[in-house]
Amino acid sequence: MSKIEINNLTVDYTEKKNRFTALKNVSFSIEDGEFVSVIGSSGCGKSTLLSILEGINTPTAGEILINGEPIRGTGTDRGVVFQHYSLFPWMTARKNVAFGIKQVNKDASRTERLKIADEFLEKVGLEGFKNKYPSQLSGGMQQRVAIARALAMDTDIRTILQELLLELWEGDGTSARKTVVFVTHDIDEAILLSDKIVMMTANPGQVYSEIKVPFDRPRNRAELVQTQEYNQFRNKLLAMFYSDIVSKIGGDEVVL
Repeated sequence: MSKIEINNLTVDYTEKKNRFTALKNVSFSIEDGEFVSVIGSSGCGKSTLLSILEGINTPTAGEILINGEPIRGTGTDRGVVFQHYSLFPWMTARKNVAFGIKQVNKDASRTERLKIADEFLEKVGLEGFKNKYPSQLSGGMQQRVAIARALAMDTDIRTILQELLLELWEGDGTSARKTVVFVTHDIDEAILLSDKIVMMTANPGQVYSEIKVPFDRPRNRAELVQTQEYNQFRNKLLAMFYSDIVSKIGGDEVVL
């Protein structure tokens, strides 16, 4: 049984009496500890897929199973980092992280929560900024606080929209890797981070292809990008990506 199973997922919306389909019969699976990137042009339903996975929205048809159980709303078994970081502006970085811990471990004392928060802020390089408020942090720092909070919650699944996780995800080999669903428009980023890439097409959003990334871990970006194998693989993904755009606007076919 896969960690996450997405089965025939369809999502329809009605806007100003017009009905459109954001996702249509989307199916793929994600194994325990796997890092999967979802990539595709605008309108392919990436954000909609994440909203269903998080439990914020419900599908028109189909389902998502986690450990064999269908998603029923939001839950503490899923940690999320959104693009806008979702930090509480009235809390320091330390308290933002501690708040997330409290949601999944209500028995932990305040001292314990703050200690864990400090540990994860140190892991993302923010030990010197723990008492700063979000407005006092750069965008990148705010992002790292959000990542620290998601990781410190120690949930089973991480739905991640930004980079800065690869080193933490790979860890030191002493603990199990988390399961990650990562949305990106950056093909190079997807190759570096992922075990598998799910390429989607738009209007409606459908799975075009599932591609296993053929490079061993750990990966060194500087070394990897200089290899012929990397460039051939990257060009293949680019051809898939842009062939979808060309098909929507018209023009010459992209040859793989």
